[in-house]
Amino acid sequence: MEALILIALIVLIVVGVVVVAQQRSGTNAARTLDDAKADARQAIERLGGQVFMLVGDGPASKQALADAGERYTAAGSQIEQANSPAQARLAKQTAIEGLYYIRAARVAMNLDPGPAIPELEGQQSAGKVTEDRKVEFEGRQVEASPNPSDRTPNYYPGGRVAGRPVPAGWYSEPWWRPALVAGAWGVGSMFLFSAMFSGMAGVPYDAQGFESGVGDGSDMGAVEGGAGGDDFGGDTGGDGFGGDGGFGGDGGGFGDFGGGFDL
Repeated sequence: MEALILIALIVLIVVGVVVVAQQRSGTNAARTLDDAKADARQAIERLGGQVFMLVGDGPASKQALADAGERYTAAGSQIEQANSPAQARLAKQTAIEGLYYIRAARVAMNLDPGPAIPELEGQQSAGKVTEDRKVEFEGRQVEASPNPSDRTPNYYPGGRVAGRPVPAGWYSEPWWRPALVAGAWGVGSMFLFSAMFSGMAGVPYDAQGFESGVGDGSDMGAVEGGAGGDDFGGDTGGDGFGGDGGFGGDGGGFGDFGGGFDL
């Protein structure tokens, strides 16, 4: 009889320990999620303040502010639906992308670019536009520049689109957008990349590297706090570009890069 009582006590103790451990685990998970959401909301609120305060004064700043506004809306939706710390961090990254567009708009308006912004995934490996380029592609001119202008009003914050790197800079059209929408690059994208970036100091890879998706995005470090490092162009300078460009406005026409998609 005493043995049965002892066994029952041991079982009760084990069950109690398991229940307490599960409760603590659940509490810790909830606290981690709450902390991640609070961190993301800080970035979202910072972005929202700029989106509602600034008014563009030209094509480049207006387009950058439109892109920032789209990211603000997307980040707000993401944080409301976030059920895990990873989802909350995604919302924060979207907001930080928006802050890069805010900074680009401020540079285009000759305003102080503001404080440093954390780097985003793929920024360093994608490179950046370091000189003006103008190329003929499928019967039209496509331009790239390190600086905003009426001819290059479409800013891209650098990073990866559909598995391939896109250099940070200002462009005459969002040539990456077809891949962004379709999830795959057109067969003509390599020709455009080669013509636009061949030999450019800020883009340390060739068209074959572009096709193979050069860089693994391991330079993303700073969503958790590092500062961006590259230049926005313009007279006021600024920090690095980053992001995947997932919400950019169309900002002008663009071709289909020759028809079908190469996966």
